[in-house]
Amino acid sequence: MNKNNVYCEPFCIQKGYEFEVHHVVYSKDSPYSCFMHFHEVHELIVFDTIDGAFFYSQGKSILQDQDLVFTPALETHDFELSNRAKSWYIIQFLPSVLLDPGLVQADAFFKGGMHLRLQREDAEAIQTMTRWLLDSYQLSPSSDRSNALLRLLLCWVAERAEPVKPPHYEVIVKSASYAKLTPVVNLFRHNQCVNLSLEQAAALCCLSPAYFSRLFKSVFRCNYSDYNVKHRLYSAARLLSQSNFSVTDISYELSFSSPSHFIAQFKKQFGVTPKKYKTTLVQARV
Repeated sequence: MNKNNVYCEPFCIQKGYEFEVHHVVYSKDSPYSCFMHFHEVHELIVFDTIDGAFFYSQGKSILQDQDLVFTPALETHDFELSNRAKSWYIIQFLPSVLLDPGLVQADAFFKGGMHLRLQREDAEAIQTMTRWLLDSYQLSPSSDRSNALLRLLLCWVAERAEPVKPPHYEVIVKSASYAKLTPVVNLFRHNQCVNLSLEQAAALCCLSPAYFSRLFKSVFRCNYSDYNVKHRLYSAARLLSQSNFSVTDISYELSFSSPSHFIAQFKKQFGVTPKKYKTTLVQARV
């Protein structure tokens, strides 16, 4: 994926495939946005050039060139990146891949969110293997070579990468207050659209609206209403990438007031209309 393409995470694994891999490139000052999100597949990101922070279960971690980030299925994570030119490979794969008898060590290693770092020679080896994986995937996603390269890459990471430790990250302790958000967080985890007002969400968590609002913003780094809209927009991007639903169908499925309102919100978030986004995806897969 080059810098002129639209990128919206998460990519969805096409039916019948075990994984997807894409190369994401942003030139300096290109618009970039992300938010605290999760998906139903495991994700390994191999950074080329990067400057920013990774937010995950262990807290906030500062990223460096050639670092790796692993996020297991349904674990919340987010990135805050500078306007510097940046690029990375994103590999999303089914959790069942780790059940392969040859991946026992990798299965034990990839249990939680991790910010990983390698010695220089290993980092260069990972970069090379990832490029090979992308080339093979683009030729034949389900070939024996593609599947073998994926497993080799996961084994290499599990054997040679080391989790980043303090003082390179700030630990966030999951407090009792944070745990009180669990009922609402679980709704977002398992539903494309959450039709709860702030007051209803607060009541579900047995909190006052004011306290819920402050707590939610402290954890997700945006207010509840903005997060709800972003969650629906990312769900819309997912539906555009993996279904034949029309823009109108998606707008009503995700409780936007009208198709025109949905189109305006989507363009505001991603810089293109839903139709253009879907066209870009189709062209990238040809």
